[in-house]
Parts: sequence; structure tokens; C-alpha cells
Amino acid sequence: MRNLIFIFSIILVSSCVSKKKISESEKENIKKELSEMVEIDQKYAGIPFGSYITNTEKFFTDRDSINKVNKEKIDNYIKKYGFLGFDKVGEEGSNHFWLIVQHSDNFPDFQKKVLKMMKKEVDKNNAHKSNYAYLFDRIRANKKQKQYFGTQCSYNKLGQATPKYGLEDSINVDERRKKYELEPLKEYLNKRTKAHFEMNKTVLISQGIKEPQLYQ
Repeated sequence: MRNLIFIFSIILVSSCVSKKKISESEKENIKKELSEMVEIDQKYAGIPFGSYITNTEKFFTDRDSINKVNKEKIDNYIKKYGFLGFDKVGEEGSNHFWLIVQHSDNFPDFQKKVLKMMKKEVDKNNAHKSNYAYLFDRIRANKKQKQYFGTQCSYNKLGQATPKYGLEDSINVDERRKKYELEPLKEYLNKRTKAHFEMNKTVLISQGIKEPQLYQ
């Protein structure tokens, strides 16, 4: 029995040991790598470009490969240092960390793990509330569930942004969005509608839509 108690004590103490502290040199290296990861991520976040235009299958294959590599790098950082909040990599570095997780749609369990960690950091003002809201909705939308904040959009025939798969408790959505440092939903959807119109102007004009169809 005494041996069992001793072993249990060892396990308990080990589980409470904090992750490795990041040195200044490690912090700068991590921030640099996160920035490079985001640069590549953003390059592949849009539509096929260059030689990919005639080989879209390769574009999506390469994008999936990049996302997988990025996810594995982030996961290794988490295992070594824990959640990369403001305290560990600064505000910009933490935003880059979140963006890679946000785009790791092929790894839903990974996204959910980080979301759970992120909630604790948001409560300590060590991560942006808005980023948490985006990741929360992203996970729901990927499961074709109603969103809570309306951050993930699809577009109707008029080119208007709408919350993908709808909203849960839509009456109180702006109250939730304000709490998580997001602008009112109508403002956000109109902003996304304008951006969508600019990106698809030629097609929309050919369909008789000559300007962004904004919510009033």
C-alpha cells in the first residue's frame, strides 16, 4: 500500500509540472517559424494560382500536405511549451499560432484540444476572445452544426454573406459577439459581402448584381 501511495504521489506531482519555459532565443525562433508558417498558409488559403490553375488537384493535395506539416509543428510546440499565448510568443505570435489551428480542418480533434486550452487562456487575458469565437464556430461549421457567433460564412445567390449552417439563439448573437470583442453581426456580414463582391465582381455583374447587396 505504501508503495502504491508513493507511485501515485509521483504521478500526481509529474502531472502538475508546468511545461518548459521558453528562453528568449527560443521565443524569437518560434515567432519566426510561426510567421513563416502563416505566410505559406495564406498563400494556399485562397484559390489555385500559377501552374495550379490548370492542376487544381495538385493545389489541394499540396495544401493538405502543408496544413498537415503545420499542424504537427504546432502540436509539438504545445507538447513542449503548452498553449502559445501572449506570455510566451507575444500577441502577433499567438495570433499566428491560432491561425494555423484555425486552418487545421482535417484534424478536428486537434482543433478541439486547442479550443479547450484556449478557453482557459482567454479567461486569463492571455489570448484574444475573438480568436476563440472564430475557432469555436469553425469547429461547429465543420460538423455542419449551427454557429454561436456567426463568424463562418457562406454566400447566397445575391452574393450576400450568411452564417454557414445558421445560428443558435440568433436573438442574442450580438450580445455574445460583443462579449467576445466582435462587431455586430450585420456589420460583419456586410463587410464580408463587400469583400466577396470585389473578389467575384465579374461573375456577379454578369448575373445582374452590380453592387454589394448589403443588409439594411
